[in-house]
Amino acid sequence: MSDRTESAVLAQWLDEDGFEPVRRPTRSSAVEEMRARPFDLLIADAAVDGLLPLRPEGRARRPLTPAILIGNAPPVRGETVTNQPMYLARPLERAVLSCYVVMAVLEGNPQRRSERKLVNPFEAVVNGVPARILDVSIEGVRIEMARERRVALPPYFTVRVPLMGVGVNVRRVWARASTGPAPTLWYGGSLLPNRSTAIQGWKSLIETMPSALSTANIKTQPV
Repeated sequence: MSDRTESAVLAQWLDEDGFEPVRRPTRSSAVEEMRARPFDLLIADAAVDGLLPLRPEGRARRPLTPAILIGNAPPVRGETVTNQPMYLARPLERAVLSCYVVMAVLEGNPQRRSERKLVNPFEAVVNGVPARILDVSIEGVRIEMARERRVALPPYFTVRVPLMGVGVNVRRVWARASTGPAPTLWYGGSLLPNRSTAIQGWKSLIETMPSALSTANIKTQPV
């Protein structure tokens, strides 16, 4: 973002919503950031988005990465970082921005191709920190971690289930506080390309763990 004040406000909103915004006030610094680390969403001023070198750099890094462009008028057609950017007009409203961010992140991720399996929470270790897995699928996982004294998970992390000898690398898709009374955070993640042995172990875990519904049905059956 070229406006440093606006950039600071947006970064604060995103940080409070559980994201990890990285501010880069110039095109050159934005390009350096793109080259240094992967990113899941680009938010830029529509007035500068169409100017080189953002457009070719963004497409070279990840052609389908979603983008939110801020400005009262979209740039010239075709002069955008991604193929289908979203546009927000000023003045910005936090609720609208949050809605657009969620839509953009979902649009930038493939649709679920397998059924999500809700399980009775079981122990796992996420980046060396105790956690619980709440549901699983071939493509992803939802986990719960204590919020107190815990640093928010980075964009990429590891999930290990010591009891099953399973470990996979995961990309964080979303994060939010749980609705229950306990101070916990929920994370949703999609599996990164892992070794074939790790993927096979993950599939075996999904097949082995009974669903929460199945367990509940067993408990209610007369003996």
